[in-house]
Amino acid sequence: MKWAAMETAVRKKVAAFRGDVGLVIRDLGTGRTLQLDPDKIFPSASMVKIPIMAACLEAQREGRLSLEDRVTLKRSDKTSGSGLLRRNRSGSIFTVDRLVELMVAHSDNTATNMLIDRLGFDYLNGAFRVMGLERTNLARKMMDFGSRGRGLENYTTAREMADILERMYRRACFCPEVSGMCLGYLKSQKVNDRIPRLLPKTVVVAHKTGLERQVCHDAGIVFTERGDFLISVFTRTLSGKDAAKRLIAGVSALAYKVYGPEPAKTLS
Repeated sequence: MKWAAMETAVRKKVAAFRGDVGLVIRDLGTGRTLQLDPDKIFPSASMVKIPIMAACLEAQREGRLSLEDRVTLKRSDKTSGSGLLRRNRSGSIFTVDRLVELMVAHSDNTATNMLIDRLGFDYLNGAFRVMGLERTNLARKMMDFGSRGRGLENYTTAREMADILERMYRRACFCPEVSGMCLGYLKSQKVNDRIPRLLPKTVVVAHKTGLERQVCHDAGIVFTERGDFLISVFTRTLSGKDAAKRLIAGVSALAYKVYGPEPAKTLS
């Protein structure tokens, strides 16, 4: 009964949103799923960093790189948008492990581009296919507006990001070791203004956000005492990023009520 009430409330909230929404909510114990346009294609923004992270960890397992490899930050590496590295001094040295952490926890665009340079587009897109991602691609670096102007864009869907997160949860993204490490990075997320926003602070969420121009996304796994669930919400908004963030937070709060021993907070 709680799940049915949640579905009704989520559908109503999505219907009132001014923009496009792709959504997946899945109970990871029973497999019960709510899907709304899950295969709608969106510019991925920083969501592409989820499969890049997994590909980096698989590359270590294959011996292509080591998380302890040291990479020098060059002035030409620095790019705009989210992250910390663009403010660091050129010549600073970082391990691959630190770059992956920054890419996920702080959505660092410079760290992401350094990792793309390290592995290359061909390897990363090939790894995406091995992960079962058919509609997710990497066509350009982060904040490369010149390539975007030539028609190159990174795309994905709410279903594909939900599916890769579930494979990590099941320890089936490449292997148990890679899957477990991915979840560890995702649990370190510092941008918590969407899925975790209205949840109790004690609830653990492994997730990754995406925000760029008119798109605003979040996808993750919420761990509760009464069961774990997956939520992936992608939006293309006509009302601005704040409205999209409120939608994602509100949907997450509705889903949590199926599991939570205490009521989630509400948005004013």
